[in-house]
Amino acid sequence: MTQRRRPRWSEIEPMIGLRAPFTGPDRVQRAATIADLREIARRRTPRAVFDYTDGAAGEELSLGRSRESFRRVEFRAHVLRDVAQVDTSVTVLGAPSALPFMFSPTGFTRMMHHEGEPAVARVAAEFGIPYVLSTLGTTSVEDLAAVTPDARRWFQLYLWREKVSRAELVQRVADSGYEALMLTVDTVTAGSRLRDVRNGLTIPPQLSLRTLAGMARFPRWWGNLLTSEPLEFASLRSTGGTVADLINGVFDPSITLEDVQWLQSNWSGKLIIKGVQSVEDAVMLADAGVDAIVLSNHGGRQIDRGAPPLELLPDVRAAIGDRIEVYIDGGIMNGADAVAAVGLGADAVLVGRAYLYGVMAGGEAGVRRAAQILQSEVEQTMRLLGIASLAELTPGMVSLRPDVGASAPTIRR
Repeated sequence: MTQRRRPRWSEIEPMIGLRAPFTGPDRVQRAATIADLREIARRRTPRAVFDYTDGAAGEELSLGRSRESFRRVEFRAHVLRDVAQVDTSVTVLGAPSALPFMFSPTGFTRMMHHEGEPAVARVAAEFGIPYVLSTLGTTSVEDLAAVTPDARRWFQLYLWREKVSRAELVQRVADSGYEALMLTVDTVTAGSRLRDVRNGLTIPPQLSLRTLAGMARFPRWWGNLLTSEPLEFASLRSTGGTVADLINGVFDPSITLEDVQWLQSNWSGKLIIKGVQSVEDAVMLADAGVDAIVLSNHGGRQIDRGAPPLELLPDVRAAIGDRIEVYIDGGIMNGADAVAAVGLGADAVLVGRAYLYGVMAGGEAGVRRAAQILQSEVEQTMRLLGIASLAELTPGMVSLRPDVGASAPTIRR
């Protein structure tokens, strides 16, 4: 028969999960997944700002299919391997990146959080990975170089209609010591981003009756916006209006391979082309002698019903071999996604939304938590696969399960 007794406080105290106020880790630090950061971000930012990051074009099929492609990944692990130490590094543009992911270019980052692009670049430098500043960034190429002199800085370029202005920007990037240009080629017209339309999002946000009412729900976000430097594009003279107004009014819809060749003649650094969506175009760019391509449907934010980059990847790699580096983006929310992409032929991946959820959730601390989560997932996946380095991934260890015709998952809103 069980004997009853009074419990001692020393036995109960370790079981109490309450944290002392102000001393325990905040909610961002307790986030276990990128999805956790997404939920914190949703609660801390106005809906129009959150939806700008979270949303995609049209019915959001491209985004849904990209995420579904990673759910179709199947690993075949090895056991009885020494994985006490794992090397998560890859080589990109001839230099090491400590992790198989990089921080991709995203627009209007100071709209997500007042710390903006410098916070992202500082974390990238801390983790030893490249960061790509966007033409639509809210920090100038010069200012970012000044605050993050040790970061691997790349610049994402949109070509403008004004030929003189585009040449001036390329020269500014060169003068500021950026390692690479990443030319985005899938934005000749604006995608139909319906969440932004329905939210009435403008850049900068307008103080309408609707947004003024929203200040009561998000006073910290509005306080940071109104007490920091005005929110404007650091590399564009034309601002104001919707994102679609900007893209359709400023970006050049007539760009061709000749523009790529113009860049090759006017830029001495590495050249990456982002927005490749077919094997034929990948071969064309490899023949043209660019240094790398990004298989991308712009995170589902341009053409809807676009091909998932992960599914395109094996055919592209088979067609171009090792002539140039190949990166992919879109739908990457877990470090295992990055490992899978490398196993299917990518040199590395680019993540955007994943770190932007961190930005919205907690500024630089949120970006750092996003990087920690992804890093931990990469290391865990490698150990469970039985590989001590990503170079040990062999054909057959990563595959895509057959698509049985399931519809793309509904994007949570």
